[in-house]
Amino acid sequence: MSPAREALEKSAAVSRKGRDARETGERMWPVLPTHVQLWLQVSFLILAGLIMIYSSSSTMALQRYGDSAYFLKRQMIWVFLGVGMMIVFSRIPYEKYKAWMGPLLLASLAALILVLIPSIGTEVNNARRWFRLGSFQLQPAEYAKVVWIIYLSASISKKQDRIDQFSVGYLPHVALCGIFSALLLQQPDFGMTVIVAFMTAVMLLAGGVPFLYLFSAVPIAAVAAYKFVYLVGYRWERVTAFLDPWTDHLASGYQLIQAWIAVGSGGLWGKGLGAGHQKLGYLPEAHTDFILAVIGEEMGFVGLVFICLAFLLLFHTGMTISRNAPDFMGSLMALGLTLLLTVQALINMGVVLGLFPTKGLTLPFVSYGGSAFTANCLAAGILLNIARRGGRAK
Repeated sequence: MSPAREALEKSAAVSRKGRDARETGERMWPVLPTHVQLWLQVSFLILAGLIMIYSSSSTMALQRYGDSAYFLKRQMIWVFLGVGMMIVFSRIPYEKYKAWMGPLLLASLAALILVLIPSIGTEVNNARRWFRLGSFQLQPAEYAKVVWIIYLSASISKKQDRIDQFSVGYLPHVALCGIFSALLLQQPDFGMTVIVAFMTAVMLLAGGVPFLYLFSAVPIAAVAAYKFVYLVGYRWERVTAFLDPWTDHLASGYQLIQAWIAVGSGGLWGKGLGAGHQKLGYLPEAHTDFILAVIGEEMGFVGLVFICLAFLLLFHTGMTISRNAPDFMGSLMALGLTLLLTVQALINMGVVLGLFPTKGLTLPFVSYGGSAFTANCLAAGILLNIARRGGRAK
């Protein structure tokens, strides 16, 4: 027997042994379908969010509104709407978005323009990002970023045979991303702009656009960062506060220091649910952007680990859905939506722990807020549909 033939037979034997081991393992430990895994992971995060929203906001809600469950009740409304959206979108075949892409994209751009008009958009803390609907507010940018990922998936898959051409695969997508980014910066919403730009780069690279084209945008990004970060006082203060919050511990560094105190004082097991101190007027945005700090104080390092593991599992499940998707569009869409949820979670955690400059990004499914929550549920619903079409995890 020739050495090549012998090596080939050995390789086949190893493959058969590995396959048999996997099949035996699956019989002993059944692997849940990816859509079930995703449901469980999202449900855990939503439940954890409801518990911590009540814990972190009850004292403030009682003082302001005379009802300790004020924010919990409002979030329950969003949970009802969000889960309903997730169920509906999990039943819509994702291929249909190809036909709807034009109207959806135009509607998103129109909403981002309309929200900037003073008589239509609502201004809060020098930012004009919301439409007011009665006692609720709706942030169109949260839904626009989901539409943007759907558009990129449909467009890149449609142009796959010419995706390596500069004028086809790169220029139109980057130009449209520039329009989206310009509208977001007018609100201003720098954090959302960074997310949209990052997602565009990753999806173009995954779609086959040459890296050299993407690298050519670095000088433009550097100029934009100089103009919109360094030359904008409060944003640059956030950067300097991130590097050394103690230099301005009563202003730009205050929130980060309070978050550190919360996380550090929680220790391994935490002070106990509801027993945290930093939420009692010391930590701003305790039930929204900085809810992770309250989790760290009341549930300790163990609680933080559980939240981190939930997002790691969500990332793994999303990547599995992308790998098993029936076509290239579904694979790209699953990749983009998974990164949208998990990268935002990573940034939020990094901000709370002092690894990134402060940005106005919530912790998906956990933080208080309606627009972000329902938009995340929309993304999860589309992921569920792709998962069902792709079958079981492999």
